[in-house]
Parts: sequence; C-alpha cells; structure tokens
Amino acid sequence: DPDAPLRHPQIGIRTPVLHHDGRDLAAALQTIFTIGDGAALSRHLDRAFRGSQLEIEAVNGRFRTLMHMPQLGRPLDGRELSDGTLRYLCLLAALLSPRPPPLLALNEPETSLHPDLIEPLAELLASAARFSQLWVTTHSEALARHLTRLTQATPIRLQMHNGETRVVSDER
Repeated sequence: DPDAPLRHPQIGIRTPVLHHDGRDLAAALQTIFTIGDGAALSRHLDRAFRGSQLEIEAVNGRFRTLMHMPQLGRPLDGRELSDGTLRYLCLLAALLSPRPPPLLALNEPETSLHPDLIEPLAELLASAARFSQLWVTTHSEALARHLTRLTQATPIRLQMHNGETRVVSDER
C-alpha cells in the first residue's frame, strides 16, 4: 500500500524490536547498524541484492530507508521499493534484532519475494535460528529444501485430506 507507514519517514528512535506492522523499519535497521550486528545486516543484504547498500537518512528527527542499487544512479526510498524488497528488509530487521526473541513464528515468509530471494532467505533464517527458535510455515518447496540443507531440521509435511489437515510421512 503506498500509504503504509513503513514506506514513509518515521520518528527516529532506538528500536531494537521491529513493530508488528513495520512502521519503524528505518529505526530498527539503524539500531542494528548502531548496537547490533551491522556486518551481518550488510552481508545478508548483499547476498540478496548484490552490490546494494542501505542508508538510513535522518532529517528533522525522522528516519527514512534508502536503498542504493548498483544499476541505478540514485537511491530508492521506501515509497519506491517493491513489496517484496520491503518485506525482505522487514525480515532482516526482525531476524537480526539486537534483542532476538526466544521463539519467532513466521507464516510464509517467502510471500511477495522474488524466487531469487528464496535461498538468501533460507540463509537468513538459518542464521537467526542460532539465537531464536524459529517456527516457519511455507508453501515453498525450495525454501523448505534449503532450510533442511542448512539446518538439518526435519520438516513436518502437512496435507489437506477431505477438509482435514494431516501430517504426511516423507517417503523420499
């Protein structure tokens, strides 16, 4: 939505935990750069968007997210970024939080993401799993496959049968 709060500058304060609607995205990312693992944030961003860099601009006490991409002559701000790019930035902010939660449930984190971002997303999730227990539901076979490879976690496969959700044994 063009009017979504995360697309617009917000009051800049230290934000170790991303708000549930992402309105403080710029502040959460800046907090990671300031007191969290800014190197990991830059590394995961580069893995997903080769050569890109984030800039958090502070003007009149408000932060806005700018993304520099090598193929563009100017940075894009939150109003210009795709839904998938913003979603990925929110996942970065949530999963690299300086205050990781003991449990984080993610429902279809791949939604709106370009297929090229599935493997970097799996790497981000695997990295976050070192600090939090993750519960991930997905319809993406590729995401499940990459997560299994990276974490050795055993996925639980579900299937709808006559209106009932059942656990399916994996016969591979």
